[in-house]
Amino acid sequence: MVDTIDKKLQILDFEKPIYVMQEKIEELKKVSMDTNMNYESEIQTLETQTEEYKKELYEKLEPYQKLQIARHPQRPNFFDYVNFISEDFIELHGDREGTDDRAIAGGVCRIGGIPVMLIGTVKGKTTKENLECNFGMPQPQGYRKALRLFEHASKFNLPIITLVDTMGAYPGIKAEETGQGTAIAVNLKQMAKLDVPVISIITGEGCSGGALGLAVSNKVMILEYAYYTVISPEGCASILWRDAQEANKAANALKITGDDLLKFNIVDEVIKEPLGGAHYDPELMAKTLKEAILKSLGEFKNMSPNELKEHRYSKFRALGIYGT
Repeated sequence: MVDTIDKKLQILDFEKPIYVMQEKIEELKKVSMDTNMNYESEIQTLETQTEEYKKELYEKLEPYQKLQIARHPQRPNFFDYVNFISEDFIELHGDREGTDDRAIAGGVCRIGGIPVMLIGTVKGKTTKENLECNFGMPQPQGYRKALRLFEHASKFNLPIITLVDTMGAYPGIKAEETGQGTAIAVNLKQMAKLDVPVISIITGEGCSGGALGLAVSNKVMILEYAYYTVISPEGCASILWRDAQEANKAANALKITGDDLLKFNIVDEVIKEPLGGAHYDPELMAKTLKEAILKSLGEFKNMSPNELKEHRYSKFRALGIYGT
């Protein structure tokens, strides 16, 4: 059966034909009820055609179309996943230097009964929320807060889970003046030296050092419609073609989606999303995510601190090395 149209969901341009077909089905159902005429056969045919079209559409998405799904304003954010996958979450605030960047949040909790440190970038669902968390773009104090939580987790032998969804670290003058580059660089160095398993999932956008500052991990996974890249397609297009409108071309060239990243060993696993994206069924997405996290925790639970560090070192040292 084809799902009833959800009027609350924001429809992307390439999805509009699906909703046109669904509207026709709804109209035919209404006519059938109003006139007591049997259109069941026609309705079933249209529903089958619509479902087939949906599957074909989402199976053949271009990179820039996947990017639009990754940026969907109703896509689940960090706290949505916290509510679905964790128990007893206690948020820990502040960088211990007087600030608390809301673009990065974290705390201790249990996932499947296993105590962990759960940290992630935060986007809002409303304009007010987005302003509070700077549209998911962390400032130096955010990375310092994350580092404090990393070190806390390492001290108390808590595996670390990071959920990354950011268009990048905040590029403003104030952030640069207060050490944005240094804060990210320190995170990269210190994450490599952590004594506990580190698992990162790119849940939406994963742009540049802003994402990597939370993803020097033993295992990096990415959701099916998320992307992970050194620069946004718009930024790349502005540099190469002097025109951000060429972002579609740049997205193809950058190889930013899960399948390509898996081929290049940039990520270790692509996590399947509900048809159309995580925002169509956040609860199912969270269930799948939780299963992937628990499976990954099992892979590293018997490794010593030295083995975990060597594993991370070898993993990132091999990036960009290809045979002749």
